[in-house]
Amino acid sequence: MMAVRPRRIDADAARAHFETALAEHSQDFETFFLARFLGLSFEYLPEDAPDTEKEICRVTFPVSEMVMNPQGSLHGGAMASAMDISMGHLVKKVADAGATIELKIQFMRPVPPGQATCEGRFTRRGRSISFMESRLWGEDGKLAALATATWKMP
Repeated sequence: MMAVRPRRIDADAARAHFETALAEHSQDFETFFLARFLGLSFEYLPEDAPDTEKEICRVTFPVSEMVMNPQGSLHGGAMASAMDISMGHLVKKVADAGATIELKIQFMRPVPPGQATCEGRFTRRGRSISFMESRLWGEDGKLAALATATWKMP
C-alpha cells in the first residue's frame, strides 16, 4: 500500500528555506540564488588535474518536498536545472562563462527523497563550441537521467 502524501508542503519550512537562500546568495557562480535555493554543493574532480577534458563538476543536492512533483519524486525541471548547472560550472572553471546552445534530457527513472548527484563533463571540447553531458543519480546510485548539450565557449 502506498503512503499517503501531504497535499501541501510545510509553509513555515518553505519560508525559512527561501529566506536562507535569499540571505546566503550572491549572484555569482556556485552561490547564485537558484543554486542556494536548490541546496547545490559543488566539487571539481580531479582536483589536482591540469586543464583537461577529463575534468568533472559534481553537484549534489537534497531531494525535498520543495523540488518534488505531485508523484513524490524529483521534478524534471529541477533535474534539468541541476544538470545544466553542472555543465555550466565546469565550462566556467576551465574557460570562463559559456552559454547553453542546446540541451536534451532523457529521464530514465524517478528520483525519490534523499540525496541526488549529477556530474557534468566534456565529451568533446572545442575552442568555440563544446559538447557535454551530465548524468544524474538518486541516492540509490541508479542512473535516473542523462543530459547531452552543446555549449558556446567564451
